[in-house]
Amino acid sequence: MPLNDDNPTELARHIKLWAGELGFQKTGITGIDLASDEVALQRWLARGYHGEMSYMERHGTKRSRPAELVPGTISVICVRMDYFPAGSKPPAEVLESDDKAYVSRYALGRDYHKVMRKRLQRLASRIEQEIKPFGYRVFVDSAPVLEKPLARNAGLGWIGKHTNLIDSRAGSWFFLGELMTDLPLPPDQPATEHCGSCSACIGACPTGAIVAPFRLDARLCISYLTIELRGSIPVELRPLIGNRVYGCDDCQLVCPWNKFARPSGEDDFDPRHGLDDSELVTLFGWSETEFETRTAGMAIRRIGYECWLRNIAVALGNTTSSDAVITALEARSDHPSALVREHVGWGLSRHSQK
Repeated sequence: MPLNDDNPTELARHIKLWAGELGFQKTGITGIDLASDEVALQRWLARGYHGEMSYMERHGTKRSRPAELVPGTISVICVRMDYFPAGSKPPAEVLESDDKAYVSRYALGRDYHKVMRKRLQRLASRIEQEIKPFGYRVFVDSAPVLEKPLARNAGLGWIGKHTNLIDSRAGSWFFLGELMTDLPLPPDQPATEHCGSCSACIGACPTGAIVAPFRLDARLCISYLTIELRGSIPVELRPLIGNRVYGCDDCQLVCPWNKFARPSGEDDFDPRHGLDDSELVTLFGWSETEFETRTAGMAIRRIGYECWLRNIAVALGNTTSSDAVITALEARSDHPSALVREHVGWGLSRHSQK
């Protein structure tokens, strides 16, 4: 039978095949009804759990109503791409070495936005080649989209108690992307929840950010504190951050479903500049030019040099006291940024008490 939007079942089957050829590990299709998730989002925002992420509420219902964001949308193609970097230093070893800097595994290589957006665009182009021009828009964590509920509805996994998506055959070390379309594609069956009585992620969170099963207070989350927050990190939370300088993976590291996860085959996600096993003192010594050069094309660059130093200053304040650590902090004590000076001062005060 010919491939066109008059034969949606066959078209959907081919879309999944093409997505697999482009390097996506799983693809699903869903409609646009997110009514119950919209209610949950509004409650989450009302509690202030989004902190200073004002963009979470700025777009109103566009986030939960795809057809308002992209008029004409009736189907969403959701894709998954695994990212756990093959050959990287085991996360537990880095976390246990307080002189090392822990960078979330997703950020060690090339910026995933760039990788996935290009692949999704190629998928859209392939669909156009086979049928005809159609209405679509590509999204990779770049606009007001409820990507996890959409992915759940498309059968890619369930939203776990830590609020990350989990696939029973692949764990949670993966990125999500969407192609909103005006194609009348048949939806897949939504995934069902399989966390059961497990609460390992809740107990493992260093700052207690998972305040209840399936509920995250971003204001306490280390990923928020080290990436999204641009101001001063609350003093009471700094000791709990440990040596995590960009993001946090603790809830995923203890999730039993990740025993099924496989390392990514994407070279783009391989660690760059040894950031999977770097010393805090070394990274703190980077000049702004070195930071800009070495993080080019990486997600890390998005936080900027000032927050990079802020985060490392906190980690240095938490590490074992040594002459090298104190010297490194003192070298930044007169930094032009008041934000950096504040956190450097805190780090030095910690060592004066040890």
